[in-house]
Amino acid sequence: MLSYQHIYHAGNLADVHKHSLLAWMLDYLTKKDKPLTYLETHGGRALYDLTDAAARKTGEAAQGIEKVHHWFAPSHPYARVLDQTIATDGPNAYPGSPLIAASLLRPQDQIHLAELHPQEHAALELAMSPHSAKIHLRDGFEMAHALTPPTPRRGMMLIDPSYEVKDDYLTIPRHMAKLNRAWNVGIIALWYPLLTNKAHIPMLSALSDTFPEALRHEVRFAPARPGHGMVGSGLFVINPPYGMSQEAASLSKKFNAL
Repeated sequence: MLSYQHIYHAGNLADVHKHSLLAWMLDYLTKKDKPLTYLETHGGRALYDLTDAAARKTGEAAQGIEKVHHWFAPSHPYARVLDQTIATDGPNAYPGSPLIAASLLRPQDQIHLAELHPQEHAALELAMSPHSAKIHLRDGFEMAHALTPPTPRRGMMLIDPSYEVKDDYLTIPRHMAKLNRAWNVGIIALWYPLLTNKAHIPMLSALSDTFPEALRHEVRFAPARPGHGMVGSGLFVINPPYGMSQEAASLSKKFNAL
């Protein structure tokens, strides 16, 4: 299914959760001189205009980054990328995860991004054209399995599906187990929504059974509009970097104060 476009949700509170922790992880990894690989299975278009009609239709950015930008000190890696994107692309620009990665990584690092939606893929290629990244018009899980273990072996993967394909909740634990077997040193981070229908619960149960030492971090927030089924955001991280639990706890306090 190729109907999902993230522009409707760009900059929402789930993005704030996911992207701020992603930026922290990438910043942590780049503190060592050794090169690394970043892989992302569902890249989207990488750069979003929050004045776009689709973004304004849902109003999720207004409840998200436009409301909570002040949470992050200028020195925080997420704030640095936000400010850099605004300086480069204008006051209404918002960076997706591929652009966050490209902004924080170095020339010696490798970036692989998959996006199967034709329009999103074209927009991803355009947004990433100033950066050194390999863009794959390919199913994200196919790319992930084909490239693991990557070279360099040090690094991380972000799995961020739309969950439009309901089988994702069943197949993701198997994908992550296989990826971890192939790349046992890699940080593998899965984003998932917290849903009122609890579709995510069996998936999280299977993942927790397989990876009892993984970091599971969730934040909750009010639905974006009446009847909206997402009431929170989660990250499940295999091989989390040292100190991530403290960073996540600090972020929880901010969300709890909403």
